[in-house]
Amino acid sequence: MSFSTAALRAVLEAHAPAGATGLAIALSGGADSAYLLAAAAQLGATFRGLCVRAVHVDHGLQPAAAEFRQACTSICRQLQIPLTVVSVQVDAPVGASIEAAARDARYAALAEVLTSGECLLTAHHCADQAETLLLQALRGAGLKGLSGMPICRAFGQGWHMRPLLNVLKRDLSDFGARLSLATVADPMNVDLRFDRAYLRHSVWPLIEKRWPGADISLARTASHLAEAQELLDATAAADVTRLRDGDALSLPGLRALAAPRRINAMRYWISSSAALPPSTARLTEAARQIFEAQPDQMPAIAWGESALRRYRERLFLTKADPPRLGAAAPWRATLGSEVALGPGLGRLRWVKQSGGIAAERLPELLTVRQRRGGETIKPGKQARTQSVQHLCQSLGVLPWMRDALPLIFAGDALIAVGDLWLDARWCALPDKPGLGCVWDDAPIIV
Repeated sequence: MSFSTAALRAVLEAHAPAGATGLAIALSGGADSAYLLAAAAQLGATFRGLCVRAVHVDHGLQPAAAEFRQACTSICRQLQIPLTVVSVQVDAPVGASIEAAARDARYAALAEVLTSGECLLTAHHCADQAETLLLQALRGAGLKGLSGMPICRAFGQGWHMRPLLNVLKRDLSDFGARLSLATVADPMNVDLRFDRAYLRHSVWPLIEKRWPGADISLARTASHLAEAQELLDATAAADVTRLRDGDALSLPGLRALAAPRRINAMRYWISSSAALPPSTARLTEAARQIFEAQPDQMPAIAWGESALRRYRERLFLTKADPPRLGAAAPWRATLGSEVALGPGLGRLRWVKQSGGIAAERLPELLTVRQRRGGETIKPGKQARTQSVQHLCQSLGVLPWMRDALPLIFAGDALIAVGDLWLDARWCALPDKPGLGCVWDDAPIIV
């Protein structure tokens, strides 16, 4: 599509969320983002009455950084658009891609400054989409990676929009040629050490010479792949909804699915839990171990900060290192008193409870600690004294969370286990006031 202010308006009308509160254009100082900003400035507040501003991220990676900042200041002054400049530090581990590290730092900074409901607009165009598809294919990406960049996605407190994905580079340049904006070329964009620059300057001219309009064709391919991914996601969402068993997935239900559909459902479930999914090879191997394990086995397959665990015919997504109760902590035996249990474990507090722990029998300070093995408790007046381990097995407390259970002691006597069990020998009569334990912000333990 040729580019104009009217064309930008049409894309925004079609794709900007109804709750959008403003437009923030990511401005690098280069030509593409400057032309997008100019078009947005020409719209002014005529698009839903939304205000337009620019945001520049200063990576500080090269001597030209000051020139980029000055160019952005000049462009915004000429267009009479407010500018926010954010400085970031780019940390790239040895052997890691500086491109990827800079991108991650940039988007983290942009997400941080985005206000509630605001749309971040970036100037990715048709050729950028084609390059992304080729680079992802060369990295062996799956369907999701080959789907390219979406026009609109949730981002920070608002959304990230790419309204130029169907715009040709030459049409954007033709629009900008009439503006007389002083832009700056980024030296990294012509540095052939970087994959995208190498593809753009050494490979792409040969592709275009042989296949004119390849950018349009490849961008269309990415769009087709995105549609296919949407269908897979819809199928996975339906499967996950049907297979949910509390906070886990039913293993018998997963077994009934064909292998590719099973992996699709597992990947979708992991991604929807805000965890970074493993590679396809790792996920396939995880599924093999989980489904081939004997009934009494509890396999755990970890990657990064996450893990898949099997317990009693259910599949759980957990932290690779589940939370554990730390050092023993004192806790006052008074109504309303609280004790923090540590990161990810919430806190305990005492509340009124008929038949609860008889406060008058308690010392001033109790002790909250992790189980050590062999602890016993009488969970009811008519119940026999049982080991905490046996009670956990009977209730189905997740094995990897048992070291997170807060055991509450009065001296050497165990009087309660979190909000799961009170020792009947320490409780008041059923019609008498006592103390009940509430575990706020508790992790999933059953």
